[in-house]
Amino acid sequence: MTVYIRPGPPPSGVLAAPPSKSMAHRAVLCAALADGESRLTGLAHSQDIDATLAAAAALGAQVEAGESWARIAGAAPLQAPAAPVDCCESGSTLRFLIPLAALTGRPVAFTGRGRLMQRPQSVYQELFASQGLRFEQEGDTLTVAGPLRPGCFSLAGDVSSQFISGLLFALPLLDGDSRLCLKPPVESRSYIEMTRAAQSRFGVASAWLDEYTLAVPGGQAYRPRDMAIEGDWSQAAFPAALGVLAGDVTVTGLEPGTLQGDAVILDILRRCGGRAEAVPGGVRFQKSALHGTKIDLADCPDLGPILMALGLLCEGETVITNAGRLRLKESDRIAAMEQELRKLGGRIESDGGTVTVRRSALHAPAGPLWGHNDHRVVMSLTVLAAAAGLPVQIDGAEAVAKSWPGFFAAVRQLGVEVQTDA
Repeated sequence: MTVYIRPGPPPSGVLAAPPSKSMAHRAVLCAALADGESRLTGLAHSQDIDATLAAAAALGAQVEAGESWARIAGAAPLQAPAAPVDCCESGSTLRFLIPLAALTGRPVAFTGRGRLMQRPQSVYQELFASQGLRFEQEGDTLTVAGPLRPGCFSLAGDVSSQFISGLLFALPLLDGDSRLCLKPPVESRSYIEMTRAAQSRFGVASAWLDEYTLAVPGGQAYRPRDMAIEGDWSQAAFPAALGVLAGDVTVTGLEPGTLQGDAVILDILRRCGGRAEAVPGGVRFQKSALHGTKIDLADCPDLGPILMALGLLCEGETVITNAGRLRLKESDRIAAMEQELRKLGGRIESDGGTVTVRRSALHAPAGPLWGHNDHRVVMSLTVLAAAAGLPVQIDGAEAVAKSWPGFFAAVRQLGVEVQTDA
């Protein structure tokens, strides 16, 4: 799909944040592991969430889903499916499910699309090898087999919190107690806490013994419950940036006391000079005189692309550190943003995991921009084009379906001039 962004009036209006994709993944799996029926409300369907729902069904849960809800009757223990589990392009789906598949005691195969099956799985590969378990990848098919045994699991804390969360889902179901010993530094700690919070809602507990050690008692059982999914701060970052750059945008449905690490977007925008104030039911973001700042992405990597775009319109210099994991996402997000922003006259450079962005005199590109099959790249380019008043064509814009299929309808609601060829 190709989209065309045209210069228009300043964006303004009220927009409801879509439900949190990160919490939805976790709630679906907790419900799938519970002995009984759970109902999840406020659920937004996307390719990633639908992949997790389908995977839960493949592993034995009974799943019924409507426009904004899902009813899930759990399957404990899980069942090994005969056919490979298709994780689409969802890293959360794949990494959360690998340890759970190892509980079945039978081989379970996973497949995926895009760059998913090329993304690193060495943490699990080493863990499975240490227990003498099967972990084999041939092309785009990964096959694992258990049974996983309780014990002390030592793993790096700076590769991806998804590995830690995957073990947290599975270890409570084992007969014995386990420990997760994380090698510092531990990045994306907020995502670990989101997993623990979701598990707590479903009756499963773990505890920090110290800053790097999690105790996970075995012999636990997930209990069914109904749960409403909170608003997504990661997705809210796009209309929020649009508001402080160019207009007057209120985003509703955001929990002020959330565990989501991406809620730091509020602090980042304010440190850049952005006007962001709490209003009844949401946060109002108004056009502001912005300046560069230093931003640490260790706990909020998904904000990287929109912050790179934002930096081009901030006075001075914006330095983004601990961004190395962006190279291992749906695209190499650092390289992708460098390539596309330079087409607009953007001054951006990187050195490993550090990205430096400088205020730039932007211009319409000579040709189309490309979305790199990455939803956050497409959304970031859209926001920048709209804020800067640039006529821009973005090819590969269908990538937004991965996390926010209604993104273009949402920005139209704010007055952004968007046309699609689909």
